Amino acid sequence: MSETVINTALHLGDDMAPVRNPYTGETIGSVCAVAADALEAVMLRARDGRTTARAMSRAARAKVLDGAARLVEERAESFARLIVSEAGKTLVQARKETARAVNTLRLSAAEARRNAGEVVPFDAYEGSEDRQGWFTREPLGIIAAITPYNDPLNLVAHKLGPAVAGGNAVVLKPSALTPLSALRLVDTLVEAGLPEEVVTVVNGGPELGAALVASRDVRMVSFTGGFRTGEAIARSAGLKKLAMDLGGNAPVIVMEDADLDAAVEGCVSGAFWAAGQNCIGVQRVLVARQVYAAFRDAFVARTLRLRAGDPTDERTDVGPMITVGSAAAAKALVDAALEQGATLLCGNRLDGSVYAPTVLEDVPGTAAVWQDEAFAPVVVLQPFDSFGEAVERANEIEFSLHAGIFTTRLDRALAAARRLDAGGVMVNDSSDYRFDAMPFGGFKYGSMGREGVRFAYEEMTQPKVVCFNGTGDGR
Repeated sequence: MSETVINTALHLGDDMAPVRNPYTGETIGSVCAVAADALEAVMLRARDGRTTARAMSRAARAKVLDGAARLVEERAESFARLIVSEAGKTLVQARKETARAVNTLRLSAAEARRNAGEVVPFDAYEGSEDRQGWFTREPLGIIAAITPYNDPLNLVAHKLGPAVAGGNAVVLKPSALTPLSALRLVDTLVEAGLPEEVVTVVNGGPELGAALVASRDVRMVSFTGGFRTGEAIARSAGLKKLAMDLGGNAPVIVMEDADLDAAVEGCVSGAFWAAGQNCIGVQRVLVARQVYAAFRDAFVARTLRLRAGDPTDERTDVGPMITVGSAAAAKALVDAALEQGATLLCGNRLDGSVYAPTVLEDVPGTAAVWQDEAFAPVVVLQPFDSFGEAVERANEIEFSLHAGIFTTRLDRALAAARRLDAGGVMVNDSSDYRFDAMPFGGFKYGSMGREGVRFAYEEMTQPKVVCFNGTGDGR
């Protein structure tokens, strides 16, 4: 791909940061890098955006979001190929992400039209018989949105769609590794009629992010990323709303009565989609001992059929990791587990930024690959002897977004839904299933607040009550 230069809507300074293809290392574009000391200029524009956004009718917001969805859909292949170029996703995966972004924008448009508030039944309470009124959902003001590299289009849509639907202004800081999809989406929203000042994109380093988070003008920080960064945000943000998706280490339980073919297919897809760079990707598969050997052999055989390499090749199943360093870190994580006694069933081969899909067993519970989020194409298989043991092992981890269970017994599925510490329990499905309208978030240290369009919209708005006293009967 020839080099292109894409600037943010707000151009501050002449420093340009390159964007590189994670598979080839080629520079595919560059963006204006904003320094932390330029934050006041950023916030000046955002304050203008706040006024503009608040004045937009719900019809106008919905029209913009529907129009942007239509444009993204019309240009889906171009968006998908940009995702492949900057994030390393395979074409199949990038096309799916683009389709999901279209859906996210449409859901956001519907929310702008639908979720305006409710009538409050004041007269249902003694002493308030002569009162009537309602509450509306009003914008918070300026929202700081910080997004990661693994879904560079749809996770941006999940921030911008609900924020625009709610009448907010946004300062968007996309991942420095994958800013081009975010910029193109913002350009598309502007083309669909969004005033330019409503969304301000800033590209920069951690110092800029820290300054943005601490700004008193910002009324909410919506962050998707790592736990340590989330902790730093919580310490410095001050009195504002926080919504965070901080990752997971998803368990999937395979019971002895499960459809093993479906369980193998679902777990392989869930473990290695997006080269494992997926916060709800399958990382630990807990398998009933009666079927463990059969599941393990089938799982490894299916994994070995995956093709890893060039993400532009339609036949590729697993593309590169985001950087060579990320791939090397994944191998180091696995090597450490092997030194602690784990058994390698397949994978653990490194070729630049491509790390072969890797399967382990006999992993000690103290190993980092069991305890922490790998965020890599690495999965651990573990047998269990009882349903209670499986739930206990699944719940050991402090990070919990999604979990899954494969079983044909309804009582087991319902028991798992009750007992698993997770924000979502997928029955007869991989933990990485997500529909963009459902609430999305975690238990324990996995998140704070909820995404999913309706739920993010409600996080990004605030109720205002209007009450009339002394309405009487009109005589």
